[in-house]
Amino acid sequence: MSNQRPRPGKRKSKGGSSKGYPRTARLSEVLREVIADELTLIDDERLDLVTITAIDVDSEMNRAIVYFDSMFGEEGDEGVVEALLEFRPRMQASINRQMHARKTPILSFRPDEVIRSAARIEELLRKQPDTSPISSRDDAE
Repeated sequence: MSNQRPRPGKRKSKGGSSKGYPRTARLSEVLREVIADELTLIDDERLDLVTITAIDVDSEMNRAIVYFDSMFGEEGDEGVVEALLEFRPRMQASINRQMHARKTPILSFRPDEVIRSAARIEELLRKQPDTSPISSRDDAE
């Protein structure tokens, strides 16, 4: 048998990633879409104003942390997490059906503190008076 060399201009893909980004990132995106779709089908008022913002999948793809935000704010987080845990088996089954994977990651749920921190910073910046040394043209007239 002869050794075949790769053709000029073609590169071997490293790590099996044909899309150019890691498998866990692709899995996170698929999970986010499946879970968001499933939430629209669930008839529970605790989940009416909930958005899935991000999903972190561990490197072994055994566990996934689902980050969410809701219009209920921090006061409603406990009820949202309770509802998500209640419907977790349904979401896992939907993931399994749609992905046809050997295993599906076990889901856990957390509020997305990044979005809330950004909203707090924005609110503080809006409340802060303008202290810029440059005066506007309106002030000069």
